[in-house]
This record gives sequence, structure tokens and C-alpha cells, in this order.
Amino acid sequence: MKIIAFILAVVIGLPAAQAQLKATPVCPVFTVDVLEGNINHKLDCISTSGEVQKIFPCFNDVVEETNGSTCGGVFYKDKDIYFYTERDYIEIREKFKGVLDPALMGVNRNLLFKLLGNPKMKDAAFEAYQTKYGTLVLYFDTKGKINKLQITNKSTETLKLCE
Repeated sequence: MKIIAFILAVVIGLPAAQAQLKATPVCPVFTVDVLEGNINHKLDCISTSGEVQKIFPCFNDVVEETNGSTCGGVFYKDKDIYFYTERDYIEIREKFKGVLDPALMGVNRNLLFKLLGNPKMKDAAFEAYQTKYGTLVLYFDTKGKINKLQITNKSTETLKLCE
């Protein structure tokens, strides 16, 4: 009887003995300097996937890069920021959890001239501005308020966006 109890205890206790505690990765606050084109003064649109993961280890998804034919990158869906490292741009969406400097999310498109000047390219849904690092693309909702932005070192002619 003692042998059966011992075997039963081993069988029940074995999975618990193999369990490992894993700490949830903690990220610093995402601080996006829109005019300088960087995140936390450490990353920019040409940062590698490895660099992004090292600074911000709390990513939700990583898509491996190929040779430019995919949309490889590091994605923080819960924070609404996406590093498309294969195509060299960063996308910040409407529910971004972090700090935007200047705070452009929700700003009306009619107020952008003072800060950014004339757009290089303009459409009903977006405006693209030439910056010292490349291009800033701002997207607008139906009320004309910013709901997404992209930071890239590419020009409007060479930028390839992911869908």
C-alpha cells in the first residue's frame, strides 16, 4: 500500500516539479519624439528587430524579416505601436499607450501648419511631411483629426507601407 501511495505522489508531484516560474517582461514607457524621429532617444526607424526587442522586451509578436517582401518587425499590439523593421518605419496608432511629443494624436489637421509647415504630399485621408530624418505621415479620421502616424527615413517616393 505504501508503494502505491508513493507512486501516486510521484505521478501527481512530477508536473509541479517541472513547472518554471517566468517573469513577465516589463517595458519602459514608450516616449516618441515625433520631430526628431526617435523612441526614448534610443531607437529610430532604422533600428533592427533585435535592438527593438532588447529595449522593449514586452512585445506581442515578432515577424521575421526576409528580403523586403514581407512586413517583418516587432509589434506591441497592446500599446498600439508597431516597428516595421524590414521596411524601416514605425507606426503609432490611435490607442497608443505612451507619450507623444508633440502630442499629435487627435489634433485637427487645420492646426498642423504652425508646427510642420506645408505637407509634401496631401490626400483626404493623409498628409506626408518632409522632416530632417525622412518623412512623417499623418492619417486622419472622418472629422479631420489625427488617428495614426508613421515615422520613416524614406522619402514619399520610396516608402513601402504594409497593409
